[in-house]
Amino acid sequence: MLIDNQGVPPAPPEERLAAFFQPIVALDTRRIAGFEALGRLVDGDSVRSLGPFFSDPRVPVAEQLRIDRLLREQAIAKAGAAPDPPTIFLNLKPSWIHRHYRATGELHTLSLLGRYNIDPRKICIEITEEEFGGSASELSEVIKLYRDQGCQIAIDDIGSGFSSYDRIAQIQPNVLKIDIHLMKKSAYHSGYLGVLRSFSTLAEQIGASLLIEGVETREDLQRAIHVGARYVQGYLFAPAEPSFREKDAFAALIERELHEHRRLLQQSEREWHDRGMALARSALAAGVGVRLEAIEASGTSGEDANAASEHADEAIGAWLPRLDETCLRVYLCGRNGIQLSSNHTRHASGGWNREEDYRGSDWNWRPYFIPHLLEAEGQTPEMKVSPKYADLDTHAWIRTISIPVGRELVLFLDIADR
Repeated sequence: MLIDNQGVPPAPPEERLAAFFQPIVALDTRRIAGFEALGRLVDGDSVRSLGPFFSDPRVPVAEQLRIDRLLREQAIAKAGAAPDPPTIFLNLKPSWIHRHYRATGELHTLSLLGRYNIDPRKICIEITEEEFGGSASELSEVIKLYRDQGCQIAIDDIGSGFSSYDRIAQIQPNVLKIDIHLMKKSAYHSGYLGVLRSFSTLAEQIGASLLIEGVETREDLQRAIHVGARYVQGYLFAPAEPSFREKDAFAALIERELHEHRRLLQQSEREWHDRGMALARSALAAGVGVRLEAIEASGTSGEDANAASEHADEAIGAWLPRLDETCLRVYLCGRNGIQLSSNHTRHASGGWNREEDYRGSDWNWRPYFIPHLLEAEGQTPEMKVSPKYADLDTHAWIRTISIPVGRELVLFLDIADR
């Protein structure tokens, strides 16, 4: 881009500006749910993103806003001319919205919707990442005006600096859009994958849908499905294009990958169930169940508690040599969630440590224990396998297998899920 004598890049020629549209695909319907409008500079067969223009600090904000409005009107006009107008996702910087509203008392996008006869419910306002100088309440006030007209609200770049929890809570968006860099890092770093999963949980808690962008490969799509995304966007489907795709353009691809996800999930669950049953049989063969049931019969409270804990540790200790290297921890709890035994934890050399400080710990708040609390009175206890989660101590991905012993005891094994 050329620079003028004052060091300011010139604005792109208006006749070369074009609104392009990248499809956003819904996993629940397998259809295109909408299109993100993106600015492009077209010169013959050459098409360039206008992202650098809008992020260049040398360009006056007023000029950026002028170009953005031209592109926004193009996008809305094209949607309005379509026989069945699609949902359009429009990127708006919070400072732009706030500045214009404070100066005029109007919202430019809403006026465009009226001009081109677009139902506001067909518009999703993406609040983009930037440092906003106003207060969260001021921004929420303006966002409410869009929402009251029927527009959906998305917060873009979740996982970057802008998307702090207080703003998410204040705005209460319909869509949380995951930052592309977080998506990429989650492919090879378990910590980022954990953060990505946490945003999926956050979306559930506030009644929002999770949109993951940057989906470029089948592996990206499988990861998006795995963490609970509702919407996906990226080059696996299509780049930004000058026209709208048919709504079912990617239905076959989505159905194929959902089928593969179901197949892998069912296979994994069968394998983990079989593994749990094998451990239960191993415990039975080693006499662990008989020895622990004797503890249950003798009582596990009051003066008997210390003796019961010692007997539990002895029974578990006799079984440990039979367990393979994926078993990281073994312990015994009562059905009330109180830990009776020590933690028997595998150390780096392959042997076992006995950690007596864990005796008396209360685990009934942990997700893997809740199914045992919910078992009805008189129901025969069953072996259970938890979903995959990060261990509190090691941060490794594990699953917990729980094996009932008699009516009142549960033997737990933490198994590495690699």
